[in-house]
This record gives sequence, structure tokens and C-alpha cells, in this order.
Amino acid sequence: MRRTEKWVIISRPGNYVEIGKKYGISPVLARLLGNRGVTADSDIRDFLEKGTDRLFSKEYSGFCLKDMDRAVEITLNKIKEKKKIRIAGDYDIDGVSAVFILEKGLKKLGADVDHRIPHRIHDGYGLNEKIIREAHDAGTDTIITCDNGISAVQEISLAKSLGMTVIITDHHEVPFTVEGDRREEILPEADAIVDPKRQDCTCPFKDICGAYVAYKFITSLYEKAGMDRGEAEEFLEIAAFATIGDVMPLKGENRMLVREGLKRLENSSNPGLRELISLNSLEGKTMTPYHVGFILGPCVNAAGRLGDAEDSLKLLLCEDPDEIHERAVVLKEMNDSRKSLTEKGVEEALKMAETPEYENDKILVVFLQDCHESIAGIIAGKVRERTGRPAFILTEGVTSEGEACLKGSGRSIERYNMFEEMTKIKDLFIRFGGHAMAAGLSLPRENLEEMRKRLNENPSLTEEDLAVRVSIDMELPLSYVNPSLIEELQRLEPLGTGNEKPLFALRNARFSDVRIFGKNNNVLKAEIYDGTAKFDCVYFGKDAPERKKELESRKEGAKVVYSPGFNEYRGVKTIEIQIQGIK
Repeated sequence: MRRTEKWVIISRPGNYVEIGKKYGISPVLARLLGNRGVTADSDIRDFLEKGTDRLFSKEYSGFCLKDMDRAVEITLNKIKEKKKIRIAGDYDIDGVSAVFILEKGLKKLGADVDHRIPHRIHDGYGLNEKIIREAHDAGTDTIITCDNGISAVQEISLAKSLGMTVIITDHHEVPFTVEGDRREEILPEADAIVDPKRQDCTCPFKDICGAYVAYKFITSLYEKAGMDRGEAEEFLEIAAFATIGDVMPLKGENRMLVREGLKRLENSSNPGLRELISLNSLEGKTMTPYHVGFILGPCVNAAGRLGDAEDSLKLLLCEDPDEIHERAVVLKEMNDSRKSLTEKGVEEALKMAETPEYENDKILVVFLQDCHESIAGIIAGKVRERTGRPAFILTEGVTSEGEACLKGSGRSIERYNMFEEMTKIKDLFIRFGGHAMAAGLSLPRENLEEMRKRLNENPSLTEEDLAVRVSIDMELPLSYVNPSLIEELQRLEPLGTGNEKPLFALRNARFSDVRIFGKNNNVLKAEIYDGTAKFDCVYFGKDAPERKKELESRKEGAKVVYSPGFNEYRGVKTIEIQIQGIK
């Protein structure tokens, strides 16, 4: 089962010559902004300017979030009354970062505060009865959740029945019921619910991560308490770190946050992050979303996957140099182990998905007996990438009450709202939660085949939907590629989800001097020529040897999707065409 691709050139009308003149940019860059929906004057200025004024403007204040004023008032009163506060977090990069921000931030306000991060295996995701009763037995007056809580209706009811105050800070979708055309949210009975996904929340940008919600909470507390904004400066890079690690779209407010956070990360104020940067040989490098999303972030995530997320939090909180080094080494080693386990799981899942039994399934539901449940989501994501289909990976697990069940994670595609489709069959699950593109779940073993059957009975996906859409910005002959254009394209950075690398199309491309490199034979290098200019080019992929044979046997030109960039070798910088696809 291999994914198919559909190449589509984005066609959004606009007078890009005039826009270019107005902002002193080329028509090419103006069109790239238009393709990304950046068309209003204020949005264009935000995108091109590098300052942080707008990020700290009233428009993006934490008080724009529904219930933030109430959450701040309650918390400041609890601090004044010296009540015991417990933060209830999550075990991934977003949850750990949010706990760090809340705990350090509240302590600066003089709060009596501690935290509880659930163990992925022993506790499962989010709040459960055990966590609530532990907090009550410890004399906790107030629970503040971060990166979870919006779906913990029963657990929060228990906390309220025990006399505790509960403040939810979360960013996940709000559970809902559907009756006919009516959709009604199910909100827990918490004292304050700060979640941008609430229907009645009018904040200008809703796709923010849990740690950024926590950051907004702390800055709102500081503002109300009369503290200087600079007291929260150290938390900005952590919020940006989590935004990338939790794969939030890098547009609007998120892009401003990440752009500023990456600059600070290069000289991080956090000793633990500095040590991780050093261990991964990233010192002195210009930080990009890739470095966080694929190198540093997975190290922080590794503890919650293969061990205890407390280890990641302790690294962020630690001040002792020797202890910091030891903790960072452990996290890096855990991540190396996680990579090996993931590769094995992906191979097994793909092998199963390609059997006749799954041939007609548009939604993949795969059970892996020996998979570590903590990496099910990573495997699901890679299976989705390779097949173009929404994928659920399930394995053996236990509920928070110790009963045997299946646990797993799902990763979706843009045209399939995974959370909504799961809501339609919620009777099969013990627990589930998430959003349109990703979800976690547990269900009785006997419901596995029923889940697969019902998800595939009337899927809302066509074969065209399942074709991976490759969005091409425009056709651009190689004669347009020069150092000035490449340098101008760098103004689009930081690039990532929601602000992807610009892609260009080329017709009738011809290749010469085709060679294969790399210890895994996964790098193809050649010269590319389109009749207007010639450059060195590079293509990365496991199919590089197959591509070499194909290109050498072609008698006609190829259609190519590419992105131009620089290759620097021994201090000499040359133009290199990075091939993304060939037809």
C-alpha cells in the first residue's frame, strides 16, 4: 500500500507586482505570501518584520482567552490565602513545558505549588481518580491542569465533590454531542476553563499549544499582580520550544512566537536545554524548527515515552552542572533507543497494512502485539506518511484501574477529522481524546475489529482525498534562480507545519551525471537542466537507486517539484536545487 501524490499548483489571485513594490519585495515573494493566506496589510507587516511588539500587543493578551480573568482572580486569591496548589500536567513535550512554566511562574508569585505528571503506562493520559484523590489526601486546595483537563468531566466532578477548586488550562478540542444538526459542547464543572478551542472563546488565534496557554496564564497573572513583563521572559523560549514540538501551525501568532523563541534558544537561558544543544552538536548553529522538532524535542519526549516524564522536567528545572549533564545524557540515550524501536514498529505495521486483508481499508487500524505503547503515535504518523491514509496503531495496555485493554494513538490527514469520526463510535472506547489530526484512545480488546469495521463502513474519504496533496507555489524556470531569490526566500522562515517550504514546478527537466551517495544509498546527486539554466541538484530518499535507473533510462524530460537553496562546502557557497518530487 503506497501513497499516491497529487501535484496541485496554488492559484490565488492578487496583484503581486503591486504588492511587491509596496513592501519592497519581489513578485515571487509577494505571491508566496498570498499563497499562505498572508494578504492583509497588517499580516504582511507582521510576517516581514522581525520585532516582537505585536506578539506582546493587547490583541494577543492572555485576557483575550475566555475565563482568563476568572482564572487569574481565583489564583491570585489562592496565593494570597496561602492555599496549596497542584499542577496536573501531561507527559509529552507540551505538557512538560507547560508544567515548567506554571510551576516556576507561580513560585515567583509566592505560591505554595507542586505538580503531578501522570506516568504514561501506569496512569495514562490526563486526570484520573487516583490523581484527584492523591491531591486531596495531600491537602491540595486547587488543581490547575495544563495540556489536559478539557475532557476530564467525571474526574473534575470528583474533585469538586471533594471541595477542591479546579482551573483548566488546555488547548485540545472540547468534547461534544451531536443531535441532528445541533452540536453541543460538554464542558467540565471547573471553576475556570481556559481553552482557545471553546466555541465562546473569541481569541484571534486558536491553534496554540498547551504550554503557550500556560505562558499566557502566567503573563496575565503577572500583569494583574503588577509584576514586570520581563519576569516571564525565560518562559517565552520554552513556549516556542513546545509549539514546535507539539506540531502547531507556524503561522500568525505562533510564527511570531517561534521566530523570537528560536533566536533565544541559540543562547538559551535554560541550563538543561543548553546541555541538550551541546550533546547534539548544535552549539553555534542557527536554530530552526527542524532542530527542535527532530533532534531536541524528541529527547524531551523520550522520557515520557520510555521512562518517566519527571526526568525531562527535572532537566529543565535543574541548576547543578554535573546533574544537568547526567540527565541530558540519559534523555539522549533514551531517544536513541526510541528511534530503534520506532523503525522496527513502522516496518511491521507497513508489512501488515500491505496484506490483502487491509487492501480496501481507507482508515488503517493496526494491532502490534509487541509495540511499546508510548511510541504508537510516532509509528502511526510514519505509517500515515508512507501510505497517505489515516492510521491507528494499537497495542496491549492496561487502564488506570489496572484492567487489560488495548491502547494506542492515531494520526490523520487534512481531509479526515479524526476526533469527530471517533466521536461517532465513542461507545467502543474506554477513553479517547485529541483533535482533528491526532488522537489517543483505549478500548476493550474485543472491540478492535468493530472499531476497524465501523471506521471503514462509510468513510468520508474518496480515493482523491487519499492522494497526498503536494501544494506547489508556482512554475519557476531555473533561470529565475539566483542568490538574491534564495536569500529573499529565507524571509519566510521559520518554516514548518502551516508555513511549509516554498515549492516550485519545472517542466521538461533533464538530468546528467547522476550519482548515488550516503551509507544507505539514499542520496542522489546530479546536474539538472531545463533549457534556461543548469545547476547541481540533490534528492533524498530510500528510492534514490530506483530514481537513478529511471532518470538514466528516460528519453524525455521529467516534471520536477523543487526548492532552491545553498550548499556550502569548505567556505564556498553555491546554488543547489533540492528535488522534492519527480514524475
